[in-house]
Amino acid sequence: MSIGAAPDWIDISVPLRTGMPHWPGDIPYERSLTLAISNGDVCNLSQFSATAHIGTHMDAPRHFIDGGATIETLPLDAVIGPARVIEIRDEELIRVDELAPHQIAKGERLLFKTINSTRAWNTNEFQKKFVYIPAATADYLAARGVRTIGIDYLSVGAFDGDGPTVHRTLLGAGIWIIEGLNLQPVEPGHYELICLPLKMAGADGAPARAVVRPFNRR
Repeated sequence: MSIGAAPDWIDISVPLRTGMPHWPGDIPYERSLTLAISNGDVCNLSQFSATAHIGTHMDAPRHFIDGGATIETLPLDAVIGPARVIEIRDEELIRVDELAPHQIAKGERLLFKTINSTRAWNTNEFQKKFVYIPAATADYLAARGVRTIGIDYLSVGAFDGDGPTVHRTLLGAGIWIIEGLNLQPVEPGHYELICLPLKMAGADGAPARAVVRPFNRR
């Protein structure tokens, strides 16, 4: 996409739909109509049920830290402002060696584009093997003072490994986490980011809508 005048926003959210992938053991997303005009009702009215961590969503510190901040306390500057999309070539892990050349600075908002964006979202089945952040990289990002991290599948950490440790490291360092992005249509580079989770009082996370657009560099 050109970064000329007034580029359009790119939606990097995953649509919520019945049958979509969800974390094993979590409540899947289901939507149904409680009222339908076709049945003679005055309007169409939907109801839905799901885990708070469905599709594109954010984790609050409370997700893995007892007594941690909840999602409605999210500082808006964590999810609105400049962000950098970094493409990860490794098809297994987001490794320190691959991140180091990018000279990550304190306060950055980082979105990691991996093979997940083209592989993991093309099926309704949950993928146990996806590109994730291991504990050593979580330590590195925490030490760099990153503000926000986004990844293109349902967890920043591994399915059956050190995922809880990774979450505690990042959230404990004050890093806000966006999970479940689809970065397939986005090239690596610098963008404006807006990601707004639902303002669910007391919640450990919430579904979100996330969009980016390239900076006008003329």
